[in-house]
Amino acid sequence: MRADMSNTVTRDHDNEAEDLVEGAAPCLYLLLECDRPQSSSSRHALSDLDQVVVGRGPQRRAARSERDGVRLLALGVPDARMSMVHARLVRDMGRWILEDAGSKNGVILNGERHERAVLEDGDLFELGHTMFLFRDWQSAPAVPFPPDCQADELEVAAPGLLTFAPSLVRAFGELVQVARAPVSVLVQGETGTGKELLARAVHAVSGGEGAFVAVNCGALPETLVESELFGYVKGAFSGAAQDRLGLVRSADRGTLFLDEIGDLSQPSQAALLRVLQEREVTPLGSSKPVRVHIQVVAATHHDLGTLVARGQFRRDLFARIAGFTVRLPPLSQRREDLGLLLASILPRVAPSCADTIRLRLEAARALINYEWPLNVRELEGCLGIASALADHGIIKLEHLTEAVRGERTATETPAEPAPPLSPEDQKRRDDLMELLRQHRGNISAVARAAGKARVQIHRWLRRYRLDPRSYRH
Repeated sequence: MRADMSNTVTRDHDNEAEDLVEGAAPCLYLLLECDRPQSSSSRHALSDLDQVVVGRGPQRRAARSERDGVRLLALGVPDARMSMVHARLVRDMGRWILEDAGSKNGVILNGERHERAVLEDGDLFELGHTMFLFRDWQSAPAVPFPPDCQADELEVAAPGLLTFAPSLVRAFGELVQVARAPVSVLVQGETGTGKELLARAVHAVSGGEGAFVAVNCGALPETLVESELFGYVKGAFSGAAQDRLGLVRSADRGTLFLDEIGDLSQPSQAALLRVLQEREVTPLGSSKPVRVHIQVVAATHHDLGTLVARGQFRRDLFARIAGFTVRLPPLSQRREDLGLLLASILPRVAPSCADTIRLRLEAARALINYEWPLNVRELEGCLGIASALADHGIIKLEHLTEAVRGERTATETPAEPAPPLSPEDQKRRDDLMELLRQHRGNISAVARAAGKARVQIHRWLRRYRLDPRSYRH
């Protein structure tokens, strides 16, 4: 049956009880419009549908209807390179099939043109100059999204809490509740995943009257820890010409952010523990303690539980700071947020021209397919450079960093040789290399061909020290 973009009945989205998606469901994400990256993303639940039709329209539009017992979703995108009816997603025996609906520019799935293909979790496809992501979350947690949700419809308590990732939506929702209580928060995640941004969100939600004070624990000289944290009174030591509050008292009635707390020395850990236990500070040169009321947010890229087991981090301090723990996944594991992040980063790195920036298709492909080992910080740096180099506001592939383009620099240090492998591992490595060659480094395509999850392919890539970027050209 041919479904078109007209003559559909738009569903009444005022019925909240009907709109909330209570269970896990396969989802379709409109990740990015290359010609309008500021328009951000949208999320569409597929659990209650039989067919999705995607085509060109005057504006973003999502209309649900039922026709002859077939439950339809019609998506309209203002992409001039899309056909009026460009593609369909059809449910067949519990699987979703992507079909070209006779479009002019075709359907590109994981970098290759297809007329018809079964979709797997993590598949990326292009219709015109618009990028889509398919996720098949059969066991994902329930999230309070309406079936069709535009990014600008998401209500968040503070910047830094915007996400489409179901696990983060739940974690951030709980974090908002915790932030209003006198409970310590521990944020764990790789370097560059946005731990400080999350700490600032906690501060904003907490309603504290005081300041947000960030402490780089790894940069605190061991001999100056007490004076830096607790302050001092005039005359406490040579050079103490006036009273100084110190970082802890500066955060009174506000938030003390202890960044990279896993790098804090053992003596410094003991000094900090006293403050968190007693909620008071004794400045150097004074015998009178000063009460402080602070919200404590600690962050680290280390596994503190492992450091505690090794005796490198105090168990009692760990118990004090780990009141509520949030784990930020690497950017490679939250690809559904790439469009959201692009839309939020561009105004920061290009405030005067963010609304006019466009992406060439090749640049958008590179941004979405790159694994971002340095996470959101690397994405922000890449976009800052690209927007500065953009010709007439158009970001091209050559404007992206060499790493994102998949090129190696002449000064790059060669990787250490991989350790000797067992015959079984060697065969698996050879098979993986062959799949990488066949699919030009596309992880989703490799996972589908191998019949494995993307996360397993990533584990093997790390284990066998293979770089998918080297296979993309």
